[in-house]
This record gives sequence, C-alpha cells and structure tokens, in this order.
Amino acid sequence: MKPETLNFFDKVYKVAKLIPYGRVTSYGAIAKYLGAARSARMVGYAMNGSHGKDVPAHRVVNRKGLLTGKHHFDGTNLMQQLLESEGIKVVDNQIQDLDKIFWDPFLELNS
Repeated sequence: MKPETLNFFDKVYKVAKLIPYGRVTSYGAIAKYLGAARSARMVGYAMNGSHGKDVPAHRVVNRKGLLTGKHHFDGTNLMQQLLESEGIKVVDNQIQDLDKIFWDPFLELNS
C-alpha cells in the first residue's frame, strides 16, 4: 500500500507501531507529526479501533500522561499492566516521569 493512499487511521497506526518499547507518546504528538495538530481526538478514535491490528495502543496517552484510553482495553487494568511490564511506572492512572520516557515522533522521525 502506497503511503499516499493510507487513510488517517492507517497513518496513525503506522506511527504508533514505531513507538519504542518502554516509551509513550500522546495523541496530540501523533496528530502534530501527521500534519493535523488539531486532530488529537481523531488519533484517540483510531487508537480505540486498533484492536487486532498489532498496534501498541497502550503506549499512547494524553498530553499529561493520563491513561485516558484504558477503558477500551479488555480487563480492568490491562493498559496499566502492559505499560508496567515495559518498566513504565503508573500511579493513579498517570505515567510517572513522563518527560523522561516521552517519545515525540515529530522530533524522532524527522531527525
């Protein structure tokens, strides 16, 4: 599939698949990278529909590091468990040390 024929959700999935193990990014950071800075909510919708697409949706959080998408995962704490299994500390549904583990696709993929 040629990149220019990908729809927005497919572009989101392509970026999300690049998030390194043990790192997180935000809906807004993905939207900004895709040239649609005001489309963070659409990135969230894409993540909600990513089950079965081999997308590490658990690595995408809101700009403050909150696990706002956790209710879209099977089980009560699956998103947190997946993050913690990668060494990411979560307290009260919020990523700790977000600035240290944040992956910015705009910076990382444009360098």
